[in-house]
Amino acid sequence: MKLIATISFLGIFLSCSNQVKYLQLNSLFSDNMVLQRNTLVSIWGKGPPNKKVKVNSEWGENLILKCNSNGVWNGQLKTPEAGGPFSIIIISGTDKIKVNNVLIGEVWLVSGQSNMAMTLKGYPNEPILNSESEILNANYPNIRMFTVRKSISIKPLDDLDGEWIQTSSKSVKDFSATAYFFAKEIHKELNIPVGIINSSWGGSPAESWTSQKKLQELGLFSETLNDIEASSPGEIIELWFKQFKSKAIPKQKNPKDLLKNEYDQLDFSDNDFNDFELNDLNWGTVKLPGRFDNLISTQFDGAVWFRKEVEIDDITSDYTLNIGYIDDMDKTYINGHYVGGLSGYGVWNQKREFLIQKSLLKKGKNIIAIRAIDTGGPGFFQGPMNLSNNQDEVISIEGNWKYKPIAEIYEKKFYIYNKETSISKRPNYIKLNPFLPKVLFNSMINPLIPFSIKGALWYQGESNVGRHEEYNTLFPGLIEDWRSRWEIEFPFYYVQIAPFRYTEDPSKNVSQKLRESQRNSLKTSKTGMVVTLDIGNNTNIHPANKQDVGKRLARLALTNDYNSGLNPLGPILKSVERLNNSVKLNYDHVADGLLHLKGKVNQFKIAGSDNQFFEGIVLINKDNILISSDFIKNPKYVSYAWSDTPEATLFNSDGFPASSFMIEVD
Repeated sequence: MKLIATISFLGIFLSCSNQVKYLQLNSLFSDNMVLQRNTLVSIWGKGPPNKKVKVNSEWGENLILKCNSNGVWNGQLKTPEAGGPFSIIIISGTDKIKVNNVLIGEVWLVSGQSNMAMTLKGYPNEPILNSESEILNANYPNIRMFTVRKSISIKPLDDLDGEWIQTSSKSVKDFSATAYFFAKEIHKELNIPVGIINSSWGGSPAESWTSQKKLQELGLFSETLNDIEASSPGEIIELWFKQFKSKAIPKQKNPKDLLKNEYDQLDFSDNDFNDFELNDLNWGTVKLPGRFDNLISTQFDGAVWFRKEVEIDDITSDYTLNIGYIDDMDKTYINGHYVGGLSGYGVWNQKREFLIQKSLLKKGKNIIAIRAIDTGGPGFFQGPMNLSNNQDEVISIEGNWKYKPIAEIYEKKFYIYNKETSISKRPNYIKLNPFLPKVLFNSMINPLIPFSIKGALWYQGESNVGRHEEYNTLFPGLIEDWRSRWEIEFPFYYVQIAPFRYTEDPSKNVSQKLRESQRNSLKTSKTGMVVTLDIGNNTNIHPANKQDVGKRLARLALTNDYNSGLNPLGPILKSVERLNNSVKLNYDHVADGLLHLKGKVNQFKIAGSDNQFFEGIVLINKDNILISSDFIKNPKYVSYAWSDTPEATLFNSDGFPASSFMIEVD
């Protein structure tokens, strides 16, 4: 087949300030790639302006195209039923590119944060379940993975780095574990090639993967987006930092020993700033606990001094200073005396609790001084923050604190400010990081468009915990954003975040609200959600069991997109109704019926209009549940597994768990 076309492909290769002299392909089109079967797949690249480009496939479909005036060419190549390997030859003048070992099959895009990025070899001290056996037996050359190399950009990019890799026991250890187990299941069930494009970044929030246009439509992150646009030119920023002395950031060679020692040796005028007599009247004021990385117009990484005056009447006994958690490090002083601190890699989630000897205290005015360092991402004091003695006296130190930035991280160095430096005079700039809105969409999603995919898989949410109301809008917006860019309503399947103890205070449960936002996102068409209440780890945010996650994602696809006839997954709450003094929960996808297992704690609770919850009396029928309590006559609310660390007790007969929820009864 021969097709003649002249293409001006807007959104890809938006401009070419330098004319292209040689034929080029987008990095996705390379040896070992997998193309979506039975469709028109886009293929694009660059070349000399106005020159012809021939695309010849080994399966007999051919194109004749023409570079536009900017040197951009694009066309659509019809693909057959699954098969291969094939080759594709692209020719323009004397230039020739041959792409070898091309398979035709099913292509899925996977994205998210660390649980999707987590490779089969695992993280340090965090292995994947049965990883050694899985790696040893990974002999699936028709499963290919393209891992997008990490990059960040303020502006949309048109290309990226990465390569297609065939699955083998040697290569698979570096594959996304969840994506690999998904692909293996699809491959085994359909007996066709499977290609995975993995574009993930640990710790990334959903807004980083959403385009600026969509965020603006949603009315989200306007201030940050404006800050990005208003960022000063690089040369002005360079001049600002060059006026200050600098120290290299400690290298992360040995997280347990070397890094800690190197950070312990850092001195940012400690003796001056912890001095009892220091005049801090001109310092800024911030409320703690809370974030401190956003004390200026853009995210701040570096060292900040905090000081607070505390009145103590009784100095006849020792005290305990409780600060809670500090992201990332601290050195803490009382009246100029060092009392404790944590430095180095991975101490952000360790509680600060220091003994204060009575000899260090003064009757009346005392000064607590803390030097906190944030090395990247959010920087915060989590609390609670107080002083307590053995006489049961508790003095809160929460509220207003004085603060002064003393060293800022820029280009892998600490730049040390003077006592007189006003950071408000610093040029406004955005330090590129993967936590900013739009930056990962620009660099790691936009260059993939419009490479033909079957659908998308998403494993993310942990970095948006605490912002569930925002996520209610943001996550469905992201799905809509991607679909509109590809101009197809492809299936979008995602993983609900697993139980994890996000705080030490049980009353501050936060993650269940994010799970609820994810459950509510099922209202978006052609979506499906994997529930992981039964396979999480309360003490590890990276559960080891990625096999079941991948298999459950595959089951959604096999059911909805490949007509397997299977029940998609676990029970889905369909409706809620009040029946006298009981609440009836109606479920879909129960298979042969609902199963309620007795757990350590009754996960079903019910409340009246006063919001006082009691354990529910649970009556299970095939596809519905009746919840009641002897203490509730007019039920208003009902919940299941509503905490950071719930226990899964509700399943269908296929063994798949139901999602947690909190529902108001009409």
